[in-house]
Amino acid sequence: MNEDEERIRSLIERWAGAVRRGDLDGVLADHADDIVMFDVPPPYEGVRGKDAYRETWPPFFAWLAQGAAFEIESLDVTAGAEVAFAHALLRCGTPEDFTAHPGSRLRLTLGLRKEQGRWVVAHEHHSFPVVPGEKP
Repeated sequence: MNEDEERIRSLIERWAGAVRRGDLDGVLADHADDIVMFDVPPPYEGVRGKDAYRETWPPFFAWLAQGAAFEIESLDVTAGAEVAFAHALLRCGTPEDFTAHPGSRLRLTLGLRKEQGRWVVAHEHHSFPVVPGEKP
Protein backbone atom coordinates (compact mmCIF):
# COMPACT_ATOMS: atom_id res chain seq x y z
CA MET A 1 0.00 0.00 0.00
CA ASN A 2 1.43 3.40 -0.97
CA GLU A 3 1.50 6.48 1.27
CA ASP A 4 -1.60 8.09 -0.28
CA GLU A 5 -3.57 4.87 0.14
CA GLU A 6 -2.54 4.75 3.80
CA ARG A 7 -3.60 8.39 4.29
CA ILE A 8 -6.97 7.71 2.69
CA ARG A 9 -7.50 4.57 4.77
CA SER A 10 -6.80 6.63 7.90
CA LEU A 11 -9.18 9.38 6.71
CA ILE A 12 -11.99 6.83 6.22
CA GLU A 13 -11.37 5.17 9.58
CA ARG A 14 -11.44 8.62 11.30
CA TRP A 15 -14.69 9.42 9.47
CA ALA A 16 -16.30 6.13 10.60
CA GLY A 17 -15.17 6.79 14.18
CA ALA A 18 -16.72 10.27 14.03
CA VAL A 19 -19.96 8.74 12.73
CA ARG A 20 -20.05 6.29 15.65
CA ARG A 21 -19.42 9.12 18.16
CA GLY A 22 -22.03 11.41 16.60
CA ASP A 23 -19.26 13.95 15.96
CA LEU A 24 -20.62 16.09 13.11
CA ASP A 25 -17.46 18.20 12.77
CA GLY A 26 -15.41 15.01 12.49
CA VAL A 27 -17.76 13.59 9.85
CA LEU A 28 -17.48 16.76 7.77
CA ALA A 29 -13.74 17.30 8.28
CA ASP A 30 -12.40 15.69 5.11
CA HIS A 31 -15.26 16.30 2.70
CA ALA A 32 -15.23 18.65 -0.28
CA ASP A 33 -17.48 21.70 -0.25
CA ASP A 34 -19.15 20.37 -3.43
CA ILE A 35 -19.62 16.79 -2.20
CA VAL A 36 -22.27 14.65 -3.86
CA MET A 37 -23.77 11.85 -1.77
CA PHE A 38 -26.20 9.13 -2.75
CA ASP A 39 -27.60 7.56 0.40
CA VAL A 40 -29.97 4.75 1.36
CA PRO A 41 -32.78 7.07 2.51
CA PRO A 42 -34.22 9.75 0.21
CA PRO A 43 -33.78 12.03 -1.50
CA TYR A 44 -33.20 9.61 -4.32
CA GLU A 45 -31.45 12.24 -6.43
CA GLY A 46 -28.86 12.53 -3.68
CA VAL A 47 -27.57 15.57 -1.84
CA ARG A 48 -25.19 18.12 -3.23
CA GLY A 49 -22.92 20.39 -1.26
CA LYS A 50 -21.55 20.28 2.26
CA ASP A 51 -24.55 22.06 3.80
CA ALA A 52 -26.98 19.47 2.40
CA TYR A 53 -24.60 16.66 3.42
CA ARG A 54 -24.43 18.08 6.97
CA GLU A 55 -28.24 18.00 7.26
CA THR A 56 -28.39 14.24 6.60
CA TRP A 57 -26.41 13.27 9.71
CA PRO A 58 -28.48 14.23 12.82
CA PRO A 59 -31.25 11.66 12.11
CA PHE A 60 -28.60 8.98 11.53
CA PHE A 61 -26.83 9.89 14.79
CA ALA A 62 -30.17 9.58 16.63
CA TRP A 63 -30.69 6.13 15.11
CA LEU A 64 -27.17 5.04 16.09
CA ALA A 65 -27.75 6.26 19.66
CA GLN A 66 -30.57 3.72 19.94
CA GLY A 67 -28.03 0.88 19.74
CA ALA A 68 -27.25 0.48 16.05
CA ALA A 69 -23.79 -0.51 14.78
CA PHE A 70 -21.58 1.23 12.19
CA GLU A 71 -18.39 -0.82 11.80
CA ILE A 72 -16.04 -1.19 8.85
CA GLU A 73 -15.46 -4.87 8.05
CA SER A 74 -13.42 -4.50 4.88
CA LEU A 75 -11.87 -1.53 3.14
CA ASP A 76 -9.99 -1.29 -0.15
CA VAL A 77 -8.32 1.89 -1.41
CA THR A 78 -6.79 2.73 -4.79
CA ALA A 79 -5.05 6.07 -5.19
CA GLY A 80 -3.56 7.87 -8.15
CA ALA A 81 -1.72 11.17 -8.05
CA GLU A 82 -4.86 13.38 -7.88
CA VAL A 83 -7.89 11.08 -7.59
CA ALA A 84 -8.70 7.96 -5.63
CA PHE A 85 -11.55 5.64 -4.81
CA ALA A 86 -12.36 3.34 -1.94
CA HIS A 87 -14.96 0.71 -1.32
CA ALA A 88 -15.96 -0.91 1.93
CA LEU A 89 -18.44 -3.22 3.59
CA LEU A 90 -19.84 -2.14 6.95
CA ARG A 91 -21.97 -3.73 9.62
CA CYS A 92 -24.67 -1.10 9.80
CA GLY A 93 -27.87 -1.95 11.60
CA THR A 94 -29.63 -2.75 14.81
CA PRO A 95 -29.36 -6.03 16.70
CA GLU A 96 -32.81 -6.88 15.30
CA ASP A 97 -31.56 -6.21 11.75
CA PHE A 98 -28.63 -8.59 12.25
CA THR A 99 -30.88 -11.26 13.76
CA ALA A 100 -33.19 -11.09 10.74
CA HIS A 101 -30.37 -10.70 8.17
CA PRO A 102 -27.01 -11.71 9.69
CA GLY A 103 -25.10 -11.30 6.43
CA SER A 104 -26.46 -7.89 5.52
CA ARG A 105 -23.76 -5.27 4.96
CA LEU A 106 -23.83 -1.63 3.97
CA ARG A 107 -21.85 -1.00 0.80
CA LEU A 108 -19.80 2.19 0.78
CA THR A 109 -18.04 3.72 -2.21
CA LEU A 110 -16.03 6.93 -1.97
CA GLY A 111 -14.46 9.08 -4.66
CA LEU A 112 -11.68 11.35 -3.45
CA ARG A 113 -9.58 14.09 -4.95
CA LYS A 114 -6.48 15.88 -3.80
CA GLU A 115 -7.04 19.56 -2.98
CA GLN A 116 -4.01 21.66 -2.06
CA GLY A 117 -2.09 18.53 -1.13
CA ARG A 118 -4.78 16.87 1.03
CA TRP A 119 -7.35 14.22 0.22
CA VAL A 120 -11.05 15.10 0.42
CA VAL A 121 -14.15 13.03 -0.23
CA ALA A 122 -15.93 14.40 -3.29
CA HIS A 123 -18.43 11.57 -3.79
CA GLU A 124 -19.99 9.20 -1.26
CA HIS A 125 -22.43 6.39 -2.02
CA HIS A 126 -24.15 4.07 0.48
CA SER A 127 -26.36 1.14 -0.48
CA PHE A 128 -27.78 -2.14 0.73
CA PRO A 129 -28.38 -5.03 -1.66
CA VAL A 130 -31.97 -5.89 -2.45
CA VAL A 131 -32.89 -9.10 -0.64
CA PRO A 132 -34.98 -11.45 -2.84
CA GLY A 133 -38.57 -11.57 -1.65
CA GLU A 134 -38.34 -8.24 0.19
CA LYS A 135 -39.68 -4.95 -1.00
CA PRO A 136 -36.80 -2.59 -1.96
